[in-house]
Formats: sequence, C-alpha cells, structure tokens
Amino acid sequence: MRVAIMGAGAIAFGSAAFLSANGHTAVLWSPSGKRTEALARGEALISEGKVEGQFHPEIAVTCADAVADADAILLALPANGHKVVMDAMAPHLTAAQVVIISSHASLGALYLAKKLAERGLSVPIVAWSTTVLRARQRSLTSVKIATLRGKVDLATLPVSENERGLATCVALFGDRFVQRSDILAIALSNVNPQSHMALALSNFTRMERGEDWGQTENMTDAVGRLLEAIDKERLAIASRFGLTVRTMREHYSLTYGVPDAPIGETARLLLTRTERTAGPATIDTRYVLEDVPFGLLQNLLLGRMIGTDVSLHEAGLNVFSALYGRDLAKDNDLLPAVGLADLPRETLMSLVREGWPLQEPEHHQA
Repeated sequence: MRVAIMGAGAIAFGSAAFLSANGHTAVLWSPSGKRTEALARGEALISEGKVEGQFHPEIAVTCADAVADADAILLALPANGHKVVMDAMAPHLTAAQVVIISSHASLGALYLAKKLAERGLSVPIVAWSTTVLRARQRSLTSVKIATLRGKVDLATLPVSENERGLATCVALFGDRFVQRSDILAIALSNVNPQSHMALALSNFTRMERGEDWGQTENMTDAVGRLLEAIDKERLAIASRFGLTVRTMREHYSLTYGVPDAPIGETARLLLTRTERTAGPATIDTRYVLEDVPFGLLQNLLLGRMIGTDVSLHEAGLNVFSALYGRDLAKDNDLLPAVGLADLPRETLMSLVREGWPLQEPEHHQA
C-alpha cells in the first residue's frame, strides 16, 4: 500500500522505516520542508533497533503531492501540529482513502470529520490510543526504534467504517490492534498525559537545568503513586461515559510484557530489562507543551461535562501554566474548534460515533 506520512519526526521516520521494511511505499511530508531536505537529496533513512536497514522513502514537496494516490494517510506528528496539517489535508482527501491518527489527541478525529463534512465528504478516520512504535530520531537521516507495541487500541469514525479501518491498520502494521467502541474510548485510552505529567512535574528542575536523567529510574514509588492517582480520574471519566479503558498498570504490562503491579515496582523491573530512556533535557518538551494542553485539558473538560472529580488534572494544568508563566490551555486549537466545552453530553456521544451531518458539496452550493 502507498502511505502518506504527515510529519518528519521520530514517529514519522520510524513508521516510514517499518512500512518500507514490510513492503509498503512510504511518502514523507514535512510541513516546513526542512526536516526532509537530506532525504530529498537521496540520502538513505537509516533505522536501528527493532527495524534494521537503510530505506529510501519518497519525499513530497506539498501536502497535495503527498496525499495524491495514497491508500492511507498517517498523521505522525505532535498534537500541536494536527490542526494545521488537517487543514492542509482536508481539501485533497477522497472517500477511497483511510486516515490514521497516531496517536489521537483532543478529539482531532472529530475536527477532521467536521472539515470533511463541510465538503459533503465522509472518510474513515482511525484513531489510535498511542503510537505503534517508540522511537528516537538520531539525526535528520536516522532513527532508532526502541519498541514495537504488542497492543494498540483503535476506533474508526464513523463506527460504520470500523471493519475497514481495522483491516487497513492490520495490513500496514500487523495484527496488534484492539477494536474499541468509538473515538471517545480512544481519547480516554491515551495514558501519556498522566504519565508525562507525573514524570515532568517530579523532575522539572532536571529538565530546566538540562541534566542527563533516566525516566525509568526516576519513576520512583512516589512518582508512581502520583501517576496512578491521576489515572484514577481518567478511569472515572471513562466509567461515567460507560466506557472501559485499560489502567496505566495494564498499559505497562501489555507494552513491556511485565506483571500488572504498582508503577514504581514495574519501573524497577524495567530497569533490568530495557535500555535506558533519557528524560527531556529541556522544558521545551512535548511532555508538557503537548500533553498538558492536548491531553490534560481534554480530560478536564470531559470530567466537567459529566460532573466527576478532575482535581489533579486541573492542578496539573494550573501548576504547569504557573511554571511556564502562561495559560497552557490556550495552546489547544482543536477543542475550541469542535466546541467541546459547550457540547451537551448526548450530542458528543452521537458525534463520536456518527460524525457530523454532511453538508452539500461545495460545487452544489450557490
């Protein structure tokens, strides 16, 4: 299959290597164009770790070029870039294509569906709870894939396209996906905001000073307790919506093949089994600037919608905003665009299953 990959960071490079190694055609598009300049000149993409080899993905100059003739489009960039890329993609998509969001944040699938409905078009939009792989970009021509996840939750908007969405993902990335009820279940399955909040908040001065620190060894018992307390709020939100999602402990267990145990205990076990993963050495990190406005804020608004306790989510948003000296909630450009704060619960439940009503195609309008 031909896959257009929106982005040129670690997950995009890792995905291009994985897809190429498995016989698919990967097309990379960098919104700025800068991160793919070396590959565009013909240099090979070198992949290490779980995928070894040298690959030559195609490089697209424009978003339209990338999307043209693609069977699937994979969004593989930070959440703070999703809206801009979705706006660029939307005019060029067709009903024959499948869009995959790796990973889903702030109900981005709902935003893209709204843009397409304005064209009178419905396209299957697959939302993943997390990325299929964990990777580090070594340079603008190299990537190291540290982990290929054994299980990734997904759902497709609209739900009538669930079978097609699942089949496309299995064809591209293998039999590792678990079908969930709808994209709201996926939105509440993303554990990165809670995990990264606990790690970043508890190690903030290390990040600010640019220290070399390891994530796993600093996931202490106390940090683990904070993480699991935040996670309880996420689980309560899901329960109030009638959804079942994995706990943080289950996520670690399925990702790394370890027993379901307290997070601090799991971290000590992982120290003996996995390579060291360095924590951020700057406060300009997605652990905060992506996961707080696009993860914690989403859950905060959902919790308020149904009247459940989200005090730790709210505290995280407020404390990080104070640390950065600005309101991080204002960084989110997706949730205001779908009007989440003003949506009635019943309307949201319908939208996450069926999408937005289609409007008359543009060429039919007066």
